[in-house]
Amino acid sequence: MCGAGRSSIRPARSADATFIARIVLAAQRGPLSRGWTDIALDRPEPECLDFMARLAIARVRSWYHVAHFLIAEVDGVPAAALCALPASGTVVAARAAIAEVAPQIGADPAAIVARGGYARNCWVQGGEGDWLIEHVATEASHRGGGLVQALIGRALADGKAAGFAQASISFVIGNEAAERCYAQAGFSFAEEKRDTAFEALTGAPGFRRFARGM
Repeated sequence: MCGAGRSSIRPARSADATFIARIVLAAQRGPLSRGWTDIALDRPEPECLDFMARLAIARVRSWYHVAHFLIAEVDGVPAAALCALPASGTVVAARAAIAEVAPQIGADPAAIVARGGYARNCWVQGGEGDWLIEHVATEASHRGGGLVQALIGRALADGKAAGFAQASISFVIGNEAAERCYAQAGFSFAEEKRDTAFEALTGAPGFRRFARGM
């Protein structure tokens, strides 16, 4: 049990694509008004959500894909989620997924990647051999109920079972709620990168990475 009501954790499935889209956008934004998809796609929120839902069920299984997500339900309703997968190859897979899905909505994949390049100078992800936790978010009505801690615990157990020795998790500098949450889960500061152009565009100085053993 975690949070109010009866809760459980399960792997995501294709029917969760719309929920995963909301989770990814919320996680990318954190305390900011816009996140990576908002800026890179440069379209209104409904179109960003549609784009992300398509990525969640694309042929290419990137870190946006339902295959890599765990969902916490409360009374049978999805309430929180995160993505957990090997760090190796994530950028290549994400670009391939964008190349697959962008034409479906009449968008140029190269333009999306180019606009999204604003984060390149300060993104921190950890080593290629890390177990990566990403896109962590909870629906507003269920925050503070322990769902994220339960999800992280399950994700760490999955990574350990897969043979990984270290997990990494990254977030925008200034996302104090995320920092407290990850510290509570046993993560500690590993590195950060700052970039003035990134800050001018987003309002955040850059990214910070926490890590922990499995």
